[in-house]
Amino acid sequence: MIEAFSTREGAGKPAATKSRLRVLSLSLLYPNPAQPNQGVFIQRRLKHLAHMVELQIVSPFALVQYGNPRGQRLRIGKTTCPVRRQDGKVAVLHPRWFYPPFSGSLTAFWLFAQLLYRIRRLRQNFAFDILDAHFGFPDGVAGSLLASALNIPFTITLRGNEPKHSRSRLGRISLALALRKASRVFAVSETLRTFAIEMGAPADKVRTIPNGVEGTIFWPREKQQCRAKHGIPPEARVIVSAGALVERKGHHRVIEALKTLAAEGLPAQLLIVGGPGPEGAYETELHSLVTSLDLEDRVRFCGPVDGDTMAELMSAADIFCLASTNEGWPNVVHEALACGAPVVATRVGAIPEMLASGRGLIVPVNDPFQLKEALALAFQMNWDRAAASAWARARSWEEVAAELYHEMEMIVQSRANRKTA
Repeated sequence: MIEAFSTREGAGKPAATKSRLRVLSLSLLYPNPAQPNQGVFIQRRLKHLAHMVELQIVSPFALVQYGNPRGQRLRIGKTTCPVRRQDGKVAVLHPRWFYPPFSGSLTAFWLFAQLLYRIRRLRQNFAFDILDAHFGFPDGVAGSLLASALNIPFTITLRGNEPKHSRSRLGRISLALALRKASRVFAVSETLRTFAIEMGAPADKVRTIPNGVEGTIFWPREKQQCRAKHGIPPEARVIVSAGALVERKGHHRVIEALKTLAAEGLPAQLLIVGGPGPEGAYETELHSLVTSLDLEDRVRFCGPVDGDTMAELMSAADIFCLASTNEGWPNVVHEALACGAPVVATRVGAIPEMLASGRGLIVPVNDPFQLKEALALAFQMNWDRAAASAWARARSWEEVAAELYHEMEMIVQSRANRKTA
């Protein structure tokens, strides 16, 4: 869902500032009319940062989307995503770009080459002080090249895909150079902070800034009211799994665990929330697995939903489960905790930080037995849902934006001081 936002002050929001700090954010995953559910966490972060800085966003729109599970790969001439639009009062640019199939680590260089002229022209009218890149690859690598060409400082936010892209030689070299040159590296977890330093980023320039939660959306609803609204039996044992319908998110592992639980006398229901993702078609495989395991009456595919519906389903759940193989700071886990749902999740990204102090159970990646055992145990435990919600809701997007603004202001001020000296 695309959320409009502006730089006007609102209740509970940081006061708008008269600072001349101007920020250009670069993100391939910023939501757009053709893909409204991607990168919502980026949008929420920038929504609150926009209260503090003058902000514009560049979110390139690929002419060919190779992994599109709907088969609409060729997007030349598509009008579903305008080249320029307003998200509230913030300008969002969607320049078209192209990269060949199997580009691998070269994708970042294709992105840089096609953005350089456009960013130069943009800077003539919007003299931004700092370039803010989201994800290390390809955005961060392209951002480092753009910043060098324009002689401006830049930041990179690491969100979880970076270790995968560092496995190839060119990917590792280009990412390492970008991390070393960045004025700041923002990591959403301590694991990613350690990764950045191991890649050569100066430790004094790496900051851990976890994501926040939208407290006006994700809060505990009354469980039985939510169940009644969404047609869930009041006495049912309910697991919710949320995320794009791609293999990495592990919905199939939860389906298989559900079958084993039923065979052992613990029948439960599973709600899978999410739609097609950019990593290839996997929705058909999930439906086929449900059919082959004879679980049609126990698994419901809810499709993509808005934030309020997601919060209602999380509040209705006995357990939220994320069986992913790769994450940074998984926002769905943060949001589930904010709604009071206990979590069973794989040991990836920031999960150990998020599920400390009795907020959930952690299992190894790709271990079906441990996943089933953890789900069975989670149903038996007496969870403190209020304490989990209080912890999760204490970290707001306003706080995240304030921390980012402080770091960006320091970068620009330090650069100005050096010029004066």
